Amino acid sequence: MPKRQHTFHDAFTLIEVMVAVMIVSVVIAALLQMRGETTHKFFGIKKMMQTNQYNSFLIGQGDKYGFEKSSMNLNRLVENFDLESDLRRELKSQKVSLLYEKLKSVDTSEYDGENSEKSSSGTVFEIGKSTIEADDFRVNMIRVRVE
Repeated sequence: MPKRQHTFHDAFTLIEVMVAVMIVSVVIAALLQMRGETTHKFFGIKKMMQTNQYNSFLIGQGDKYGFEKSSMNLNRLVENFDLESDLRRELKSQKVSLLYEKLKSVDTSEYDGENSEKSSSGTVFEIGKSTIEADDFRVNMIRVRVE
């Protein structure tokens, strides 16, 4: 009697299928994690842009804000602008504190010369740090005021 030969079918074994599923699941998990990190960074950048806009309003107002210690809502910064009511409502709800710390004062009349007396016409540069502080952000900026 002739011996029967085993015929092999072209198919995957259970272990090969399990390895393939594991590789695909690791790739999917990595993609989901990367998407989550990107979304987190996007919201962080969006918040930073919003904070910089508030900061720009304060800088744009010159001597009106930022050289004193006060508390206000952000609606005061844009009271002269025509804004949508939703944005104005959102700004009214955001309370900020303005803190100012004088760092150094430089009087240019001190450098006029050795023999000349101090004159009242000398320019004084005041260097200070303004801090804008709210519930969800804090921004520091160096300010220079000329007197």
